[in-house]
Amino acid sequence: MKNKMLHTVPDTYKKRSELRTLINSFIGSRLLRPPLSMDDLSSLADGMIKEHLLDPEIKGWMMVEINNCVWQETVSSVPYEKRILLLPKCLSNSSKCEAEVDELGLLCHKCNRCSIPDLQDKADSLGMMSLVAEGFTSVIGLIENRVVDVVIGVSCLESLEKAFPLLINNAVPGLAIPLNKAGCKDTDVDLNYVSSLMSMLSDTEVTLLDYNHLKSTIREWFSTDNLKRLLSPAMEQTSQISVDWLGGDGKRWRPYLLAATYQALSHDNEFPNAVQLAAVAVECFHKASLVHDDIQDNDSERYGKQTVNSAYGVPVAINVGDMLLGEGYRLLVETGTMELIKVASEAHIALCKGQGMELEWSLSPRSLTMDFVIDIFCNKTVPAFDVSLIMGIICSGDDLALRGVLHKYSRALGIAYQLLDDIEDFETDQPVELRPSSVLAALCEQSADPVFIETLLQTENLKAFLSLPENKPLLLAAISRVEQMADNYRDETLNALQEVSNIELKRLLFRVAKRILK
Repeated sequence: MKNKMLHTVPDTYKKRSELRTLINSFIGSRLLRPPLSMDDLSSLADGMIKEHLLDPEIKGWMMVEINNCVWQETVSSVPYEKRILLLPKCLSNSSKCEAEVDELGLLCHKCNRCSIPDLQDKADSLGMMSLVAEGFTSVIGLIENRVVDVVIGVSCLESLEKAFPLLINNAVPGLAIPLNKAGCKDTDVDLNYVSSLMSMLSDTEVTLLDYNHLKSTIREWFSTDNLKRLLSPAMEQTSQISVDWLGGDGKRWRPYLLAATYQALSHDNEFPNAVQLAAVAVECFHKASLVHDDIQDNDSERYGKQTVNSAYGVPVAINVGDMLLGEGYRLLVETGTMELIKVASEAHIALCKGQGMELEWSLSPRSLTMDFVIDIFCNKTVPAFDVSLIMGIICSGDDLALRGVLHKYSRALGIAYQLLDDIEDFETDQPVELRPSSVLAALCEQSADPVFIETLLQTENLKAFLSLPENKPLLLAAISRVEQMADNYRDETLNALQEVSNIELKRLLFRVAKRILK
């Protein structure tokens, strides 16, 4: 595994303390802001090991401590009552411990035969929750429901190798303190270090995004009653279908990103009406594009249900899509911010260009280049992410420099997403339609046989043709190339976040990238 953690812990308290001081100095000079990816942590640990001639075997321990270092300022800004101390059962005295274990963890008798009672008493005195249980999964529910915002966890490096990526990928503010030895029995930890991390408290209190509350707010925005209030009165068929389609199935990534970006930048827990209007408008544009896309592709099903064109016919579907576009622009006018209209119209035009390139190629298939396909992605897929983030920035007061940073993020994210989507087409039992995809471009570019390319572009069953024994190696090579490209763009997505100074915005975009680019 690329970033497999090594489990060696520096063998004395003095060495561990000296290394922690060295890490604080090393990281402090770099002005790093959380969250950092596993790749970031790996590179930083490698850099320190090389610069200071350290033992490579302690790399895993160093990655954990580097992560602690970058999160300390944020953790110290979270009230004690929003933190939880997570301790492992193996800190107990195995020969004398009489505590019971239930579904929540160990029920300590506080017999003072191990360090667990002292740490739990310390947590109680500060107003922190504490739990003796194995693994990060035991507190996921508490974090998701905002019972706690911060995890301070003690664990062996072997267990952290499994739990640590969960903390990292969910951008959870947290500190992890490795046990000084493994063995799952009668272990020990640097108690003074744990106590000092627990006690940190800053004069500045941070406001962390409440993702569940945000999702609940967006669900309310797209309730039928609210949509009928915001949109034109739903009296006739076209209006009624528009409301049903807009309030129906879908992940609502776009309004979520817009609202979350606004909230991260404004630190405002309440949304002004303009944010709601912009968020609903963004979804109007998205749902309109789906209606028109289904017509152009002659699709009969979406979200497991009939498409609008299948249920009501093409003329009605065209009208519904057009109405949603009109509603979207009308809502943006009501915000009173012309820049929102400008950004939305530019994204709308780009989408049409990308769709037009795809339709033109589909009418006259020819050998594909990867540059052509990436150009389609940049017009058709990238604006879907970009417009929501930029409109969120505008709603919070605007920042042209941040717009540029998030455009780089959106571009890499959109391309990586589409590359992975192209690969996924060949991992299911569903037929693969002939369209300008990255896998098809890779096949065209790696083959010098014009007969193969011509046959490829004329086949009615693309997946069956590429599954033939003589063609399977070509398909696997093409997929491998696209996978490597997806990895590169995934790295580019996360690297773009290094320029984001707002920690809550960075957490948001980090989580989004990790969830979209699974």
